[in-house]
Amino acid sequence: MTSLVAYEDSDQEDDPPNEEGTDQGNAKSDSVAGLSGGAQKQFGLSLSSQNRPLFNPHDRGFEVVQFSDMTASGHFSEFISQPWTQNSTSFERPAIRNSDCAISVKRPQPSMAVVKPYIPKRQRLSQLGGNDVPESPQAATVSPDQGANSKLLMEVSDSVRPYLEMRCSGAELPRRVRLRIQAHQGPVNAIHWCPVPHLSHLLLSASMDGTAKVWDGAGSGRCLRTCSSHSGAVRDACWSQCGRRLLTGSFDHKVHLTDVETGQKVVAVNNQCKVTCLALQPSDPHVFLCGGFSPEVKAWDTRTCKVVRVYQAAIQQTLDILFLAAGKEFVTSSDSVSRDSAERTLIAWDFHTSAKVSNQIFHERYTCPSLALHPQQDLFVAQTNGNYIALFSAQRPYKMNKRKRYEGHKVEGYAVGCQFSADGSVLASGSSSGSLHFYEHQSARALRTLPAHQQACVGVGLHPVLPAVAATCDWSGEVSVWH
Repeated sequence: MTSLVAYEDSDQEDDPPNEEGTDQGNAKSDSVAGLSGGAQKQFGLSLSSQNRPLFNPHDRGFEVVQFSDMTASGHFSEFISQPWTQNSTSFERPAIRNSDCAISVKRPQPSMAVVKPYIPKRQRLSQLGGNDVPESPQAATVSPDQGANSKLLMEVSDSVRPYLEMRCSGAELPRRVRLRIQAHQGPVNAIHWCPVPHLSHLLLSASMDGTAKVWDGAGSGRCLRTCSSHSGAVRDACWSQCGRRLLTGSFDHKVHLTDVETGQKVVAVNNQCKVTCLALQPSDPHVFLCGGFSPEVKAWDTRTCKVVRVYQAAIQQTLDILFLAAGKEFVTSSDSVSRDSAERTLIAWDFHTSAKVSNQIFHERYTCPSLALHPQQDLFVAQTNGNYIALFSAQRPYKMNKRKRYEGHKVEGYAVGCQFSADGSVLASGSSSGSLHFYEHQSARALRTLPAHQQACVGVGLHPVLPAVAATCDWSGEVSVWH
């Protein structure tokens, strides 16, 4: 730190300054004027015990004193600087250049480096470029068809509207494929048209990739909603009776009820085992049955998320569930095959009492991976691993029709699905060979066979309103719409 000090013993005004700068030793004996102990001002530093005056020829009578060896006093006294060569009332501040003398600066200097506050990148770009601010990724990826998708999810499609008032006069068979969609990254386990007529253009698919998707199956074929709330493979999915919600069961032991319009999960229950099949109660839309890798079939209430009934059987896995007689009874299909008649493949249950109504329905030693109910008659069919479809009565004692069976396709261990048409005159089935088969219900003869997929065709759905429209899915994740 530097200070300007004047000496009192400079009586001769004509005494020239030492231009050589070598008389610094004579200045050591001079005392600094104006030091008073009474009027002290604290500056945070102590007075030097040794004053070293440095002469500068450009100071014009002022001498720069360098202080060092600070003492512990911690105070400076007030300095009174006077001209060295003349008594002048005007005071000129000397100009000190670092090139003329080495000055040790002790006084804290204001820092030129200013700490600037952080400005976000978006704000900096807006300041530089005005209104040319890039939009956020979310805003940039908003599809212009989002409003159209929401409209299709809740309103009648133009492709279905002309057929809503028409009465079904007979089933027509599709001839060619209209859409082929690589819908999923894994095998598609189930495919269903929405049962509500004015929303029947919506097509539901459930896949092993952990997602369930809703498609505009009767129209453009684009995906309208993706439900990916499960952490495991989605084994089964079905529509609610109102067509506004989806029920999905997964290998992550969870069953989710999802709103179709918003895609939000409404209800989630933990079945404590891998879920393989689901069935909604026809007379109570808040109750559903859930089966899986367990000897139990549980009835859940979506309002309380609690189990209301448990159906216990000596089985290892439930393959499918089918309600009969307006929801009073239902049939379960299991993977249990034994000579003991108490452990048959198909078991009929009373829904309200949880009692077994019959367990001697199917006497052949084949498992039945899927079941389907006739829409108008008291009949149901069971897809068997014997490469045929068996026909049963839907009333007690649930006897099998041994004179009629639907043959020509292959199952070979796949969960191949089957379904009746809206009027019940045609039965459609997939095949492990990838083909699509149509049978006449009354005569059980084959009507048409279509080469649908390269891999196993595991699901088929006939449209409830549109004539000659069907949807199929295969083991590679492909969905096809036929007309």
